[in-house]
Amino acid sequence: MSESITRRVARLVSGSVNALVDAVESSAPEAVMEQAIRELDAAIADTRAELGQQVAQKHLASKKLMEENSRYELLAGQLEVAVANGRDDLAEAGIAQQMDIEARIPVLEASISDCANREKELEGFIQALQAKKREMKAELTAFVQSQAARNTATVSSGKHADNATDKAERASDAFGRVLEKASGIAGRDTGLGNAGKLAELEELARKNRVAERLAALKAGKS
Repeated sequence: MSESITRRVARLVSGSVNALVDAVESSAPEAVMEQAIRELDAAIADTRAELGQQVAQKHLASKKLMEENSRYELLAGQLEVAVANGRDDLAEAGIAQQMDIEARIPVLEASISDCANREKELEGFIQALQAKKREMKAELTAFVQSQAARNTATVSSGKHADNATDKAERASDAFGRVLEKASGIAGRDTGLGNAGKLAELEELARKNRVAERLAALKAGKS
């Protein structure tokens, strides 16, 4: 049996970044990075696909519910006409249809509610996976930069050594190439110059979301 989206997300989000960094430090760092990023990207894609299915299912159920309610109201008008004309046989047929509709409406309402709840849950999964990916990228970038700095420190004094910044740049560029190869899309520029700006941009967006939540809390208490 294939692993469910819920269990898969829980496993990936709860995984230890430190364990991954330890593996990167071993014999095949690029292979480890590729596999970890590939699995996260695949999980995000699969979760988005299921989210799309839930949205479509909710839309169909909502459309059907509207049709059933409209049909119910139409029958109500027709029943009045049938009774006024003494056509009990027609009235009975209409009432039977109304009873069938009454049985279907709670099922449709429950389906819409379930889809809405699952939709919200899947959106949360995507956010958690994206947060995990950001964490992983940050930890791995810090690791390759620390390795570059360590290598610089061990260079023989008799040889010309690149400075630590150049080595860190190359290590970060290598990580970016691995990310692009694993995900199939251009990865974030991890060069030290752009990395600082991107980190600042990410932090600014995060602070904005915090401010919005704080404003909502204050508005709720006022």
